[in-house]
Amino acid sequence: MEIKPRAVAIPKETDHLEQGKYGPVFPRTPACYGFTIIADVKPGRAEAIREHGHTLAKALEQDPYLLAPLKLHYLRWVLFDDDTRFMYQGIFDTDFDKYTEDAAALFSKAGVSTTFENLEGFPEDWRTNPEAFVRFVREHHCPSFIEYGEYPYVTADEIKKALRIKSALSEMLDQMQ
Repeated sequence: MEIKPRAVAIPKETDHLEQGKYGPVFPRTPACYGFTIIADVKPGRAEAIREHGHTLAKALEQDPYLLAPLKLHYLRWVLFDDDTRFMYQGIFDTDFDKYTEDAAALFSKAGVSTTFENLEGFPEDWRTNPEAFVRFVREHHCPSFIEYGEYPYVTADEIKKALRIKSALSEMLDQMQ
């Protein structure tokens, strides 16, 4: 099986895209699905954002599968412009609307706050109003114009399965020696 890297250019105009519950359904790319949010940080809240990073890391130490329902490949949180702006990037296996709805539900159910609470314009009622959460994400989304995948269109579950198979084969070969 040859795995051939691929890239897809994403058109700026979204009028031709299928419309989802909250807006255009961006196409699955070789990197799967994803989005980038850029927003202003509420004055004086940069340290709270950093602290939230530590809180989330500790929560994941206690439950490594806390975010598993989101079908993630990776997430990135970045403070920039002297901590006045925030960027969040995620790559995942579900479409934009499902991911954001699932994230709002997951955080609400787990009683975990979101660092987005420290961003200008983020809805205070996000726990009971998932539509407002999704609208905020949509309004602050900066779409990609090209996405590349070294292992195109492969889901996180497929990657985990391949790694389990590799580990099992390695173990079997080690036992044969």
